[in-house]
Amino acid sequence: MTNSTILLRYERPSALSFIGYALGLALIAWCLAGAGFSVEKMVTAPPRFADFLDRAFPPNMDPKTLNRLGWKMIETLQIAVAGAVIGVILSIPVALLAARGLIAGVWVNQIVRNILSFIRAVPDIAWALVFVVAVGLGPFAGMLAIAIDTVGFCGRFFADDMEGTDKGPAESLTATGARKLDVVACATIPAAMPAFISTGLFALEKAVRSSTILGLVGAGGIGIELKVGFDLFDYPTAMTVILMIAVVVVALEQLSGWARNKIIGEQR
Repeated sequence: MTNSTILLRYERPSALSFIGYALGLALIAWCLAGAGFSVEKMVTAPPRFADFLDRAFPPNMDPKTLNRLGWKMIETLQIAVAGAVIGVILSIPVALLAARGLIAGVWVNQIVRNILSFIRAVPDIAWALVFVVAVGLGPFAGMLAIAIDTVGFCGRFFADDMEGTDKGPAESLTATGARKLDVVACATIPAAMPAFISTGLFALEKAVRSSTILGLVGAGGIGIELKVGFDLFDYPTAMTVILMIAVVVVALEQLSGWARNKIIGEQR
């Protein structure tokens, strides 16, 4: 490496770039201050965390507790799977309206995309609060929250997947006089189906992770057990819940990853 190369790599920034860097550092410092960043708390946190682990281990392995938590975990999976399936099904017609150049005009595309952006902008736990107010406490509110969150997630990706498909088959059908809906049903959706399945599996993973905390606001699932464990300082039970959630989420991610790889392999 020559000296000229080193000089080019470390070239002095322009005045405008320097101002940009300074503003960026000032923004980071402002955010750290607003977030309550404290060196003192960082120093004192490890001993407190070690104390929590000491009080949480060994986890609560009482058969009655495991049975109760197991049923709550099953309820969590039911919320996640039901909400994700409903959300994926609803996402397909929504995506057809959001996808450009398929069945709807530009204005409809933009309006639907803005609605999907709004849905994604609202956290799933906020949707759970909304549905708890609308339908009451329990897993049904959690299922609706997962469903609407899945529509926001899958609707946009499904639309992009359909826009990115090979246009050859669709153009051939159009040339024969086929209607737009026929073209979409016979060419666009089949071509995008592998991507739909892959995105749907990602949505299921997301739904399971989300459903584990919806119980914090009364929307069913194992989250309420986690909250009660910490509220009552029953750290062994809380640790049991955390470990159960970790095992289920990791196992689902492995299964989902295997399914996606198999789909991609068959597509090739």
